[in-house]
Amino acid sequence: MTDSVQKLYAAVLSARTRDPSVSRTAKLIREGVPKMAKKLGEEAVEVGIEAVQNNRPAVVRESADLLYNLVVLWSELGITPGEIWREMDRREELYGIAEKLPKSRQGGQALAGEASKDGTRREAPHPLLLHGKHR
Repeated sequence: MTDSVQKLYAAVLSARTRDPSVSRTAKLIREGVPKMAKKLGEEAVEVGIEAVQNNRPAVVRESADLLYNLVVLWSELGITPGEIWREMDRREELYGIAEKLPKSRQGGQALAGEASKDGTRREAPHPLLLHGKHR
């Protein structure tokens, strides 16, 4: 998957300088981060809707659209796929898998493994097993 995302990222970077009247990517980039974020959110919702409807082919198509819009947003923010893979590796080292990190709660409480205001550490949650790696 990393090769495919890297190829997509390179294609998005090369499309940045194209004429927006003929390149959907260039047009989206010209419209700015708010439009990119909106498109990303729309695609995420579409993936969810199709999943609830158990429409596997549509989930595949909408997931490709979601990844495309995510990569366009990354390119605008100067984020490379390599940065994402390094974060996934970091999480895997922390928890034994590539898992989403817990969010801090309101009131500024520390994340698992981070020191709180009083210097104590919270225990990390027990990781769930995933089937396969991101690479």
